[in-house]
Amino acid sequence: MDDHSLDEFRRRWQEELAQAQALRKRRRPEAAERRPRRPEVVSGRGEQQASGYLALAQGLLEGAGRPPAARATRAERQEAASRSRSPPARDAPGGGEQLVDQLIRDLNEMDDVPFFDIQLPYELAINIFQYLNRRELGRCAQVSKTWKVIAEDEVLWYRLCQQEGHLPESSISDYSCWKLVFQECRAKEHMLRTNWKNRKGAVSELEHIPDAVLCDVHSHDGVVIAGYTSGDVRVWDTRTWDYTAPFLESEFEEDEPGMQPYVSFVRINSSLAVAAYEDGFLNIWNLRTGKYPIHRFEHDARIQALALSQEDATIATASAFDVVMLCPNEEGNLQIAAEFEVQKLVDYLEIVPDTERYPVAVATAGDLVYLLKAEDSARTLHYVYGQPVTCLDVSANQAAFGVKSLGWVYEGNKILVYSLEAERCVSKLGNALGDFSCVNLRDSPPSLMVSGNMDRRVRIHDLRTDSIALSISAHQLGVSAVQMDDWKIVSGGEEGLVSVWDYRMSRKLWEVHSRHPVRHISFNSHSLITAHVPYERVVRNADLDNFATHRRHRGLIQAYAFAVDQLAFQSTVPICRSACDAMPGYNYDLALAFPPDSI
Repeated sequence: MDDHSLDEFRRRWQEELAQAQALRKRRRPEAAERRPRRPEVVSGRGEQQASGYLALAQGLLEGAGRPPAARATRAERQEAASRSRSPPARDAPGGGEQLVDQLIRDLNEMDDVPFFDIQLPYELAINIFQYLNRRELGRCAQVSKTWKVIAEDEVLWYRLCQQEGHLPESSISDYSCWKLVFQECRAKEHMLRTNWKNRKGAVSELEHIPDAVLCDVHSHDGVVIAGYTSGDVRVWDTRTWDYTAPFLESEFEEDEPGMQPYVSFVRINSSLAVAAYEDGFLNIWNLRTGKYPIHRFEHDARIQALALSQEDATIATASAFDVVMLCPNEEGNLQIAAEFEVQKLVDYLEIVPDTERYPVAVATAGDLVYLLKAEDSARTLHYVYGQPVTCLDVSANQAAFGVKSLGWVYEGNKILVYSLEAERCVSKLGNALGDFSCVNLRDSPPSLMVSGNMDRRVRIHDLRTDSIALSISAHQLGVSAVQMDDWKIVSGGEEGLVSVWDYRMSRKLWEVHSRHPVRHISFNSHSLITAHVPYERVVRNADLDNFATHRRHRGLIQAYAFAVDQLAFQSTVPICRSACDAMPGYNYDLALAFPPDSI
């Protein structure tokens, strides 16, 4: 094709393009009046109305009845297109190159030719975008204005907040901008993690009881309950920094003051507080109604184990060779739902969470492990003669317990994981020389479990491969309590040391020491509660009014609040937070001598 033919083709092509554009502009208002306008999703750089090559093709088809002289022949168009796609011939310099350059200039002048032409309903676009994470949504918001509107839809960011555990009890109508809420939650989460690593926050020692020694401690969602040798039971709410805890009355006879039985066990959940005493009595308080017990049960012998469900009002107690399960009836009054007889004295007792029809518990008695269902008799889940159980924890579907190996055939101490549905062993973990003293299955991440051993080591077990993912030498006298989440471990030892580890880096972040063994550890993203319970519950020194003597023997409960942006060692001492009108007496309140400045 010579230069004259190329010029003629270019001229005719431009004329037909102009006619097609003019025809489409005339038809566009008519189409807009006939049909309702819907939101469109146009990807890439094609936010303009779809025309371009499609409009040109439509115009050429509509103008097919015109004389052939008004447009180029099909052969000419095919030849021009093939020459534009193929490299220019060397024997005709400038001919093909000029054609390609002209086509590119013409396309650049046409501002309504999109690279993509995709139209989707808004609801369908939301359903597609819901599978994207926060990074992908941010990138999509930079594509175009239409994509930005879709990527910042409230439904998408509300779902992201729910998936990552931010404000789980909120509804979508509680906030007007869920993307901003998500960013604030992420910033707060980053701040809390940084404070955990650097031990930045406020630490407080919960107020003790004079002339009494700490016996047992338990906590739930920041609310702490403690029992003492004096028979007193106290409850603190660390979420509101209310460290002046009220007493829960026990309704004992006051004929012999100071002779109340010791508190053996205490448990608490969101609505109930339970305390078991050395004489076999069990007191149950409703935290919403008052400080006096709503139920009181008596056992014939000492209560050896106590368990309280974290979700409802189910209580299980073990006394002598009997295990009793208490559940509320239709009127809300507690009654005996089931009673089981076992062959040996119960050592550990736990209630299985998330059971809908009837309560289920797991109890260990020596070398026996029982599965207790309220509507069935006691079943033996595990039994190997001469291999006693040393620790126990349960989740919704599994039970994990440590087994001590004895006898001629020594197989090493292990942790056995049983399926509660199939009632069979699914994993055998570890092969340690020391006894497993604690195990945490309920609070661990999925497919992981953490345990503590008397050989001074903390281990993370991978339940998928039945292997040890990490082993840390943590405490000198053995591990007594342990808990983990998705990045850290908090462990307590018999020597009184509390250690915080970043197990992804296998590095200790910080530690704090007290005189007595660590018997209770509970933490969440913003707080940590530790309890140091003495071995001996009787102060040998007769001078109980002596400050130093009582401090050495009474035990200790500490609460850490990492949402407070200050260093732990800069925290105000608890005895300096008291008001100026505090009652004088044994509590050696330094605020009486150095009152705080209050206006």
